[in-house]
Amino acid sequence: MLVFWKEKLVFLAVPKTGSSAYEAALKSRASMAVMDPPELKHAPIYRYNRFFRPMFEKVGADNMETLAVVRDPLDWLGSWFRYRKRPFLNGKPTSTAGIDFDDFVLAYMKGDKPPFANVGSQAKFLEPRPNGVRINHLFRYENQPALQQFIESRLNVTLDLPKTNVSPEMDLTVSTETEKRFRKKCADEYEVWESGL
Repeated sequence: MLVFWKEKLVFLAVPKTGSSAYEAALKSRASMAVMDPPELKHAPIYRYNRFFRPMFEKVGADNMETLAVVRDPLDWLGSWFRYRKRPFLNGKPTSTAGIDFDDFVLAYMKGDKPPFANVGSQAKFLEPRPNGVRINHLFRYENQPALQQFIESRLNVTLDLPKTNVSPEMDLTVSTETEKRFRKKCADEYEVWESGL
């Protein structure tokens, strides 16, 4: 999470949406950069609302705006799948070694997800709060030019994004039936993604 105090902007880091590259490029420009622990670095809107927003308001910032990036849901799962194939996870319950992507997506759709498929939800991360706190600026991961233009204009910077935290390329094929089930069961994920710019 990056906080730009003068510009009244908080960049929430949705996992697997390229936030590490933006953090690397902008952390020295930010008033506050929350890099650890992961539960705070990747604070969802409900955690921001509960902990950070009240703190900001106590010191005079009652109109901070929020920014986030959302990724195509199947592509987002693909990034998690590839990340969890890395050798350092071998032998751990969260590893996707020996599992193909179709099985990973099927496991993600279960009510009681196995550890390797328990990766959260973009829709839940970005879910508006009952008090009206919500993401003010939501961009699709696939529309990097619009996101970069917004950031450059809002922060008066020129971005030079490094490649960071990139998972290895691999086959991410799912059957037509699995994709159909996923789109139906996870319709809220697509609804959020489609609401981004």
